[in-house]
Amino acid sequence: MSESTRRHRAEAPKKLCFGIFVVSTSRYNQLKKGEKVSDESGNLIERLVKRAGHKVSFRRLIPDDKTLIEDGVRYALNSDVDTVIFCGGTGIAPSDITIETVSPFFEKTLPGFGEIFRFLSYGEVGSAAVLSRAAAGVVKGKVFFCIPGSMDAVRLCLEKLILPEAAHIVKHARE
Repeated sequence: MSESTRRHRAEAPKKLCFGIFVVSTSRYNQLKKGEKVSDESGNLIERLVKRAGHKVSFRRLIPDDKTLIEDGVRYALNSDVDTVIFCGGTGIAPSDITIETVSPFFEKTLPGFGEIFRFLSYGEVGSAAVLSRAAAGVVKGKVFFCIPGSMDAVRLCLEKLILPEAAHIVKHARE
């Protein structure tokens, strides 16, 4: 690691505030019907974020709906969060619209996030890694990550990419 990177990381915020959106129409419909909803991916994100010493300001379950995802972005932009995670809706099914909905808000994209995620995923799932459209970007000094909803993908994204670099990214996004 370069001296510059070490210095930037040292100057980065030590504690971040996260917002979490789990994008799942099936789980959202269960919730609307009053059924018990299992949100293991959301639970894992929240647990890993807190274990790393950060705060979760909010966590919401929303369907694969363009208007509601856009409303989520706007809500996050008007909140106290530093980092926002949209989990789910990043595949290639017709209903997977998270990337198309969130990325137009990006002022700066972080193509390396998706590239490295797919590279790391290749080691775990082989060529199926090409199906992921994980993405990240910066909007008004806040960092947005759009990640797949599988437990393995969540763990990989959080442990190898998001938690090690989020504060560093936030520092640069706010300069």
